[in-house]
Amino acid sequence: MTDMAASGDLGGPVNSGPATQPLPPFTPPEQDQSAAGPVRGRQSQLRVLHLEDNLLDHELVRSALEDQLTPTPEFLQVEDEAGFRGALQDFQPHLILSDFSLPNYDGLSAFELAHRLAPHLPFIIVTGAMGEEVAVDTLRRGVTDYVLKQRLERLTPAVRRALAEHAERDRRRLAEAEIRGLNGALQLRLQQVEQLNAVAEERRLKQEDTARQLAESLTMQKTFLAETSHELRTPLTALLGYLRRLERESGESQTLSDAQRVAQNMTRLVNDLLQLTRGELVQNIEQHFVDLAELLRAVGRDYGVQVHAQALEIVADPGRLTQVFVNLVGNAVRVCGSPALVEIRADQRLSAEGTPEICVQIVDHGPGIPDDVKPRIFDKFYRGKEAGSAGLGLTIAQQVVSAHMGSLRVVDTPGGGATFEVCLPALDEDDDDDLALLAEEMDPEE
Repeated sequence: MTDMAASGDLGGPVNSGPATQPLPPFTPPEQDQSAAGPVRGRQSQLRVLHLEDNLLDHELVRSALEDQLTPTPEFLQVEDEAGFRGALQDFQPHLILSDFSLPNYDGLSAFELAHRLAPHLPFIIVTGAMGEEVAVDTLRRGVTDYVLKQRLERLTPAVRRALAEHAERDRRRLAEAEIRGLNGALQLRLQQVEQLNAVAEERRLKQEDTARQLAESLTMQKTFLAETSHELRTPLTALLGYLRRLERESGESQTLSDAQRVAQNMTRLVNDLLQLTRGELVQNIEQHFVDLAELLRAVGRDYGVQVHAQALEIVADPGRLTQVFVNLVGNAVRVCGSPALVEIRADQRLSAEGTPEICVQIVDHGPGIPDDVKPRIFDKFYRGKEAGSAGLGLTIAQQVVSAHMGSLRVVDTPGGGATFEVCLPALDEDDDDDLALLAEEMDPEE
């Protein structure tokens, strides 16, 4: 074997060859702290492609690296251009070591071929002799480093430095790409904000002349929300039915369970949107004489929750009250994870003003609600840490209770948990007379 001196030929043009795949990135073994098990251990092994026609020189280079690097690198020696091209595609090295001059090939030609496939792949020339001008020229062209065969003690530090720089370059490139992506997203957001601000400004300028039209538009939006929620609820209900049927027919699976959970969350969101729209229009409440105890028992049956209540008559909208207690009981069961930890109590008492009222307590023995969260749980879209909720149920419940001239509050359950208390005006003597009169009018014998 003969190495090219400073005045020698630097190599001819690189011949075109078969297309190869881009080489994969590599984390140096010394930096791979997550490698564990046979699979990851295999992934962290350094693959070294050595372009060298002298077997003795190859063994010396290999021995110098195997003694210093852990885990032991995997080597592949090739002697000519054809072998080098094939190894780039099949071996996919993490590091290339190359002699500067070979009988029918040269190190710079090999570097240019590898550089086209992986521009940042470490490429070190290991040669017997190299003039200063030639060494500078190789580095100028992009070769990572060069080591003289007479100074192989420099090879391991050069390899470690090259791999570390390569890994750092990859990390920096990924970070820069992420920053560019974030900047692009930020610019897009700013453009959207500017567009929204322009629209808002345009609407503000037209408000003085279009107050009536704006009120009509808001009413139409609420109507659209209600109608759209109705339209969405139908296919979502059908979808849930299909998923449950499929689960019965094909058995349980994680995929079906996840699909049902997503469909249930979407259904709950649509129902909350619909209820929010109705809750904002509470002036349309239709009040009737209602057996509150029976209403509570029906909700308890739906959720498997025990109900402790005697016969309690009030004047209220039964549909809206059902909506309130379904939200409160459903939230309690979802938070506790079991209906056995939830119960419903109802009784009649005197309010602080001395007037009779009926109070319903949804008592749960779950994790409870922190004191700093309690003032916010009735805010629209506030969800706290609870998953699977749109943050509308408690807002809707509070609006409905307020429309019934009642109150809704949350207190701690003794022993742990949360208790939601709904207090509604009880029937007074005049209401009792009206109830008796209504019963007489409905009796066909009278």
